[in-house]
Amino acid sequence: MDVIEDNFHLDSPMVPLKQQVELDKDDVSLRKWKEQLLGSLQLDAIDVNVEPEVKFLTIGMIQPGQEDVTLTLPLTSTRGVPTFVLKENSLYSLKFTFTVQHNLVSGLTYKNKVWKSGILVDKTSVMIGTFAPRKEPYTHVMEEEETPSGVLARGSYTAETKFVDDDGLCYLKINYSFQIVKN
Repeated sequence: MDVIEDNFHLDSPMVPLKQQVELDKDDVSLRKWKEQLLGSLQLDAIDVNVEPEVKFLTIGMIQPGQEDVTLTLPLTSTRGVPTFVLKENSLYSLKFTFTVQHNLVSGLTYKNKVWKSGILVDKTSVMIGTFAPRKEPYTHVMEEEETPSGVLARGSYTAETKFVDDDGLCYLKINYSFQIVKN
């Protein structure tokens, strides 16, 4: 699995967190949402950095009846060796941990593309949510999925996973391979 961390940014204005809290303070529903999102965060302790910093710590796979696979980032690449091996017609969920610093990350989205023999066979985009800066890492488990089955489903796949926000900032890009094998 190759890990590529590239922070590219589309032109859109970012607002410091302290200023965001002050915006629309007369709107009761927005104020309550911000209080719920930020919890007991001390705004005076927040860096004045406008850009949120999202660091992915681990990525892994949960499969019922099997030991969880957790990979610490950044990964060491082992060319030719699949990152994951899945049995056909089996259930699995992806799990990842990350931290957020400096500012809110709005609309963090998981994007995944999968190819078999150079042909795009799956494209997924899932909104994970909006996260406030905090010291403790966030853990997110994706919805359970089922691997395909049959002779055509078995074999080697390559994939690309990205985590981007509403502003187009990419916090992590991972290229990896996996195999689907017979039960």
